[in-house]
Amino acid sequence: MEPTAVLIQRIDYVFKDETLLQTALTHRSAQSNNNERMEFLGDAILSYLISIELYQRFPEATEGELSRLRASLVKGETLGKIANEIALGDFLLMGSGELKSGGYRRSSTMADAFEAIIGAIYLDGGLAATSDFIKRFFTA
Repeated sequence: MEPTAVLIQRIDYVFKDETLLQTALTHRSAQSNNNERMEFLGDAILSYLISIELYQRFPEATEGELSRLRASLVKGETLGKIANEIALGDFLLMGSGELKSGGYRRSSTMADAFEAIIGAIYLDGGLAATSDFIKRFFTA
């Protein structure tokens, strides 16, 4: 099975435009066309969708309580853990220096790539598909 096919199975999302996934998996150390812009987009969308979910799920919560809940869910440590669970580091395209320094195992690098995948899914399938994707990984 092709490596990206394994990842697609793990994330349970099939891209219409697989180049978006390839970009999301490309670290800046590998090439100039990398995942940083998608990471930016994915971070914003994740925060937005988590905010909506928390707002709906906890109607009695104060703004401060909602903010703390959101911060605990969208922080790098949480995203790195999710990325590690799907072995996202195994699929990242990195430059040789980053590979040698263990970048594919670095939690922050994997968290960034996970956010980039969120951005790629949004660009590929829209907000509803992105919401479905996020709910698969953030359930409680």
